[in-house]
Amino acid sequence: MKNNFWPALGFLSPALLVILVTIVFPFGYAFFLSFHKWNLKYRDTPFVGFKNYSRILGSETFWEIVGTTAVFCVLSVFLIMTIGYLIALLLNEEFWGRGMLRGLLLVPWGIPEVGNGILWKWLLDPSFGILNRILMKIGLIEEYHSWLNSMPSAMFSVIVAYVWTHVPLAALIILAGLQSISKEVKEAALVDGAGIFDRLILITTPLLRPVLVVVLMFETIFALKVFDIIYVLTGGGPGRATTVLGWQIYSRTFTNLAFGRGSALAMLLGLLTLIVAVLYFKYLNKEED
Repeated sequence: MKNNFWPALGFLSPALLVILVTIVFPFGYAFFLSFHKWNLKYRDTPFVGFKNYSRILGSETFWEIVGTTAVFCVLSVFLIMTIGYLIALLLNEEFWGRGMLRGLLLVPWGIPEVGNGILWKWLLDPSFGILNRILMKIGLIEEYHSWLNSMPSAMFSVIVAYVWTHVPLAALIILAGLQSISKEVKEAALVDGAGIFDRLILITTPLLRPVLVVVLMFETIFALKVFDIIYVLTGGGPGRATTVLGWQIYSRTFTNLAFGRGSALAMLLGLLTLIVAVLYFKYLNKEED
């Protein structure tokens, strides 16, 4: 065993070096900065202990942003899971063109989120956006609406753009789970006279529960740390209406140059993400027991 250790370490060293440079060092450095008043506007960078954390947690603005993040997260994840499940159920059936439809499903997911954000910004543009033109044609609005500069349409628009990007991944993972369900189970349910809704509620969904929980966990984590789509579409506005934790970290760090405060915010977001992941894993382990 000892003779195999050093050769194995030699083979693993490139991967370990990449992990060290891209994950361990940035995390450690951000953790270090979070305990300092590190602002590029000032030369001094004194150690302040937990002062950055206490100021953040004692700020009404922070809790307002947490609430906005929670609203975005809950609505986005609910829509992603619901639409993704329905699409997966559809693609699990046999019909002409199913393969092509599966391929088309990957298009929104394959486009970078910044590209998706630009696409939706054009669609929602108050001057030449196609959404305004369609709604005026069918008589739902009388004049062009500025979707990204007013509430609640700004939050709704961001959620729709985000859901459109993330539904394909959720649908494909759920589809893989559906295809792993034994045909004998479905046939037995049909013999017993179970209808489509009975099979869905009493058989399919319980068997899919581990897969659904995994998708739910990943989508919740992705939604908690959302940044790209907010950056492109609204920049956190109007006001702070779409300012989520990811955007606030960016704003504090690169707009105000307060790297200490921004790093503390990043640590708090990381802690929140870790708590969510642990809760989901505990639920999964409970289900397996």
